[in-house]
Amino acid sequence: MMNTPSLEQLQAWDAFKQMNHPVLSTVLLEEIMQALQINYQFISHQQIAVSYKKHLPFSHKGTHGHALIIAGNYGKMGAAILCAKACLRSGAGLVTAAVPENLSSIIQTALPEAMVVNSTQLLQIFDWNKYSALGVGPGWGIDTTHAQILLQIIKTCHHPMVIDADAITILSENKQWLNYLSTNTIVTPHVKEFDRLFGNSLNDFERWNKALEASLTYQCIIVVKGTFTLIASKGKAFINSTGNAGLAKGGSGDVLTGIITALIAQHYSPEQAAITGVYLHGLAANIALEQQTTESMLATDVIEALGKIKL
Repeated sequence: MMNTPSLEQLQAWDAFKQMNHPVLSTVLLEEIMQALQINYQFISHQQIAVSYKKHLPFSHKGTHGHALIIAGNYGKMGAAILCAKACLRSGAGLVTAAVPENLSSIIQTALPEAMVVNSTQLLQIFDWNKYSALGVGPGWGIDTTHAQILLQIIKTCHHPMVIDADAITILSENKQWLNYLSTNTIVTPHVKEFDRLFGNSLNDFERWNKALEASLTYQCIIVVKGTFTLIASKGKAFINSTGNAGLAKGGSGDVLTGIITALIAQHYSPEQAAITGVYLHGLAANIALEQQTTESMLATDVIEALGKIKL
């Protein structure tokens, strides 16, 4: 696994972060990764273009999978809408949102293309076979009911899934549940969520090291979100180079969860869905920046830019 960075390397890295210079930071990051002899790969446009699955002329909605987005609660239905809309924009054939029954009209008004089920049904005997991928957690809440639902999902559903946001917080409060995760699970924490889940880290490299170790221990995929988002899978590191500071805003993570869930539904492997999803998410943000500034960019701008990506 990764060695410990030298004090000089850490100081140089912090200096480049303060300068907010992504090109120089990328060069330094590569040098540090090589020096630490970590098994890493920078995600390239060519790599994504080669593996990207375009919809074929005679395909239909069933061909492109059925995603279940388990999200939303009172005051946070925007997260469910962003996640479900990003999922649809990323090519999922069908999307169903599992939300509280009294809030279902919000989804059906804002996103008529999505179907809706009552989220409390997930505590009962539920037919997971209708769905090919799950995204769980955005705007969800961390109460006892949602903890019960998450445990039910982890124990009874063996479809590939993305665990995000409040579902990560619940998981961090019940760390023994990590042992129940299937190899098809993708966990997408930002830095603070990661630290709650796996313990505090002194620097980025220690945190990434923990992610690589955890991907081996729990046999899952971990996406550590940040300026250089890291995808840890089977002890390997994939580092993303797309994106900008416009993503440092509420809703961006919900969009990423929707994108990755859509890719899984379309039969990408969980590892490839995480790598491709992170890259497309950042690329869409770069395209959105042509019309916006990093200050004015919204998560909805990123969703709308997905259709302008050329691969």
